[in-house]
Amino acid sequence: MNIKKVTFRNADMTWDMAALVMLPDGFDESKRYPTMISVHPFGSCKEQTSSAVYGKALAELGYVVIAFDASFQGESGGFPRYVEDPTQRVEDISRVIDYAMTIPYVDETRIGGLGICGGGGYIINSALTEKRLKAVVGITPVNVGRLFREGFSLYNPIGALEAMAAQRTAEVRGAELQVNELLPPSLEFAKENGLTERDVFEATDYYKTPRGQTEGGATRMLFSHAQKTLSWDAFAFAETLMTQPVMAVVGQKVGAFGAFRDGQEIYGRAVASKDRQLVDLKNWSHYELYDHPEAVGQAMEKVATFLAEHLK
Repeated sequence: MNIKKVTFRNADMTWDMAALVMLPDGFDESKRYPTMISVHPFGSCKEQTSSAVYGKALAELGYVVIAFDASFQGESGGFPRYVEDPTQRVEDISRVIDYAMTIPYVDETRIGGLGICGGGGYIINSALTEKRLKAVVGITPVNVGRLFREGFSLYNPIGALEAMAAQRTAEVRGAELQVNELLPPSLEFAKENGLTERDVFEATDYYKTPRGQTEGGATRMLFSHAQKTLSWDAFAFAETLMTQPVMAVVGQKVGAFGAFRDGQEIYGRAVASKDRQLVDLKNWSHYELYDHPEAVGQAMEKVATFLAEHLK
């Protein structure tokens, strides 16, 4: 497998997007390949699970893979930094597909998408209107809007919106930007403070240790610019607009971030899909599906069959 680091900018953009283009073994530039857009989780970056785990596995199956950094995050441009805007995250996917359309070895009739965690919600939402995507997979997909309205706002979304409004006003008047760290700084801190809920603890184990810690994977959010997240729904109008094949892979070891529930929801709502599949893995959790070899192997066995049917 060969990996190329690229940057690109569409005509309507004011910043560059950064991506890794992953080429399968035996790559022949004169041929055209099925291509997967790989979308990183909320608070992550392209060097983590979206390329190093799932991107690698997809390239080994013969796909060209484009794993990219979201706008305002990682090595992509955009200011202020650490903005998590679902509408922008979904627009990023279309811009990456635009870029793919300029690559001669990409088969434009065989483009799919895979996203992990929040990236799973984003790729599913993108497919509702982005019909250049022919099939999509959410690995332990999370509806970020639902998560913000519930756990991330302590079930007080109006209070969160009022606090964001006040902070944005303060910042435009010269106050320092409020960048929230979304996780405990270490496993030891989490244990000492009783932060041992499965998803919080396992996220800390992934993002705050050498297991998954990467410079661009910030796990930070600019608080004052997160308002629109609370009114966003990854699965809005899925009953009508999700016509492409869609697969959700979830683990039965349930955590507070809600991927098990969200995967079941999109499966239930995607009634217009040509092929909807729910893969329910008994022994695995949300973050084990990021990089645990056995969990990823079980997921990819199902994903490989699904994509082979719809993209090859």
